[in-house]
Amino acid sequence: MNILVVGGGGREHAIIKKLKENKTIDTIYALPGNGGIAQDATCVNIGAKDLDAIVEFAKTNDIAYAVVAPDDPLVLGCVDRLNEIGIPCFGPDAKAAIIEGSKAFSKDLMRKYNIPTAEYQVFTDCAEALKYVETCNIPVVVKADGLALGKGVIIAMTRQEAAEAVKSMMEGHVFGHSGDSVVIEEFLEGPEISVLSFTDGETVVPMISSMDHKRALDNDQGKNTGGMGTIAPNPYYTDAVAERCMNEIFVPTIRAMKAEGRPFKGCLYFGLMLTKQGPKVIEYNCRFGDPETQVVLPLMESDLLTVMQATTNGTLKDTEVKFSNGAACCVIMASNGYPESYDKGFEIKADADFDACMYVAGAKLEDGKLLTNGGRVLGITATGDNLNQAIDKAYVAVNKVHFDNAFYRKDIGQRALKALSEN
Repeated sequence: MNILVVGGGGREHAIIKKLKENKTIDTIYALPGNGGIAQDATCVNIGAKDLDAIVEFAKTNDIAYAVVAPDDPLVLGCVDRLNEIGIPCFGPDAKAAIIEGSKAFSKDLMRKYNIPTAEYQVFTDCAEALKYVETCNIPVVVKADGLALGKGVIIAMTRQEAAEAVKSMMEGHVFGHSGDSVVIEEFLEGPEISVLSFTDGETVVPMISSMDHKRALDNDQGKNTGGMGTIAPNPYYTDAVAERCMNEIFVPTIRAMKAEGRPFKGCLYFGLMLTKQGPKVIEYNCRFGDPETQVVLPLMESDLLTVMQATTNGTLKDTEVKFSNGAACCVIMASNGYPESYDKGFEIKADADFDACMYVAGAKLEDGKLLTNGGRVLGITATGDNLNQAIDKAYVAVNKVHFDNAFYRKDIGQRALKALSEN
């Protein structure tokens, strides 16, 4: 059978490597893929948002199943379009993908169905939003309503910062139309937890938990990025916390979406904060997280395609979803200057005794050489019997990968190790 994977980053590379373990798959096509993915799939230069071209390609290449991985094509209705021509997909339709496509929608959903989250207000008028930040509690979180490449969230520590955030989004249009409306919400404190989950619209099966490291520099300093590394499992996600999340957040969210006539199928990502009052939702994503996928899937023991098809077919409750008892660590190797400006085009080389999984996010093939072609370039992932072992192996591997202009955090997983030592 032929499989189509829409997307071209590190997350998609992790998905493709996991799908390749299924021997019934003949060819995996990646649209558009990248220079590293080309070693594991047939890359086709069609953009992830070019729905007409994606549909045309799927029609003519005997595609049996499609995985739509990024947020943009999901929100634009890529699954709907492929379903119309009879191709089953992993991922939500556009009606369900709005849970990420509009933060105002997701916040209103949580308020309506009593799902724990931060207090908030939604504004479509800049003057009203500016008036609100003159009196609201500080710090406060300002979010662009729509998609913004994971960067549309600003934690304002002062009223001036909050006002600047509002103006940059609503008047400066730094995130385009995504900032036409903004959500201003209460600042929550506590450890963050990422939980990806498989769901067929009725049953929800959480995957192993993970911890993202968003800041560019060590000790959680510097600018927010798309993620500089991850570990799994997250030590703050205890059995007791998991039970509360299942009862108070996961199942109620799936039921709420169904009640709204928007049943969600695919991967629903829960971004959580463990506050003193208990776990609360920071955000929903309508797809696998990046770089969370790069530590979650290597620990998955079940066949990924089988589980994905179960979410499509509504048979998830009868399908085994199993993860190992080990741990994983992913260190992102980025281009110096990310998340702002950076140079590209440097050759990537790895030592012969490289012992880890290299997920390629931003690289291209040119004359047989793999060259840097993005901000986040590689995700170096290692697994181990425990977190210490996984972290050590990941950093040994990082030191065996070389490209000019490389930078990475040296402390991925240290917060988690500290938490483990305190338990």
